[in-house]
Amino acid sequence: MKPRFNIVRLSKWFFMLSGAITIAGIIVFALFGFNLSTDFKAGSRIQFQLNQQVPDARVRQMFQSVGLTIGDTGLTVGGIERNVAIVTLPEQLSAKQIAAIQSAEHKFFPSAKQDIQVNSVDPFVAQQTARKAIWAVLAAAVCIVVYVAIRFEFRFAIAGIIALLHDAFIVLAAFALLRREVDLTFVAALLTIVGYSINDTIVIFDRIRENVKIHKPEDIDALRDVVNKSLWQTMTRSINTVFTVLVAAVILYFFGGVSIRNFTFALIIGLISGAYSSIFIASPIWVAWRGRSMRKHKAVANEASVQ
Repeated sequence: MKPRFNIVRLSKWFFMLSGAITIAGIIVFALFGFNLSTDFKAGSRIQFQLNQQVPDARVRQMFQSVGLTIGDTGLTVGGIERNVAIVTLPEQLSAKQIAAIQSAEHKFFPSAKQDIQVNSVDPFVAQQTARKAIWAVLAAAVCIVVYVAIRFEFRFAIAGIIALLHDAFIVLAAFALLRREVDLTFVAALLTIVGYSINDTIVIFDRIRENVKIHKPEDIDALRDVVNKSLWQTMTRSINTVFTVLVAAVILYFFGGVSIRNFTFALIIGLISGAYSSIFIASPIWVAWRGRSMRKHKAVANEASVQ
C-alpha cells in the first residue's frame, strides 16, 4: 500500500488519543469497577433454556417467589431467539434453594424442557481462580518481552508490551463501562488478543528491522521515513488479517451461544484496539526511543570531534 500520510510524524496525535482513552478508562474504573462473575467471587450462576422468548420481568418475578433477588447486572438473556437466561447471585445456593428454583421454573415457564444448570463457587476457589488468571496474563506478557528482546532488541520488546497493555486496558475499560461480566472466558479472550496483537506487531517490527539494515538511517528524520515506509508496506496485511478474524468474531457474537458472548465481545474490542496499537503506538514509541539514542550518540560524537 502506498503511503497516504506520515504516521510517525503524526504520532503525537495518536499518543494524545491513547492518553485520553487511558484517562477515561481510569475514571470508568474509579466510578464503576468491575462486574465480576462467580468465577472470581463467591456466588452462584444459574442457566436455563426455555422454549420461548425470555421476558426479563418474568424471570425476576420467578426468583422473587423463592426469596431471591437478582441484582441490576445479575440477569443476562441471550440465544438467537433470546431463549436462554443466565442469572448470577452473590450467595451460594443450598440444595433446597436449587430445588425451589427448579419447581418455580416449571410453574412460571411450563414449556421449559431442560433442567436448570447451577454452578456455585466458594470464596476460596474464587480467590484462587482470580490469582491464577492474573498470573496467566503476567506470564504471557513476560514471555513476550523475553521473546521479542531476543529476536529483535530490548526497545522493541518494551514498545510491544506497552501496546499490549494499551489493548488490555481498553478491553477492561469497555467491560467496566458496559457492566459486562468479567469471567474466565474474558481472560481467555485477553490472552487471545495478546497473541493476535503481538503477532501483528512482530510482523511490523521485522519489516522495520529489514529496512533499517538496508537504508541505514543516520538521523531521526531518516529513521522516521524508514519506519513510515515499513508501516505502509505491512498495512494491507495487517488490515486483512484483523478484518478476517473480526468478521468471524462478529458472527460468533450474534449467532454463537450466550456462554461465549463475553469472549467474542472482548475479542471484537481487542482486535480493533490491537490493530490500532500495532500500527500507531508500538512503532512510534520505538522511533521516539531509538531517535533519542541517536541524538545522544551524535552529541557525544560531536563533542569528541571538537576536543
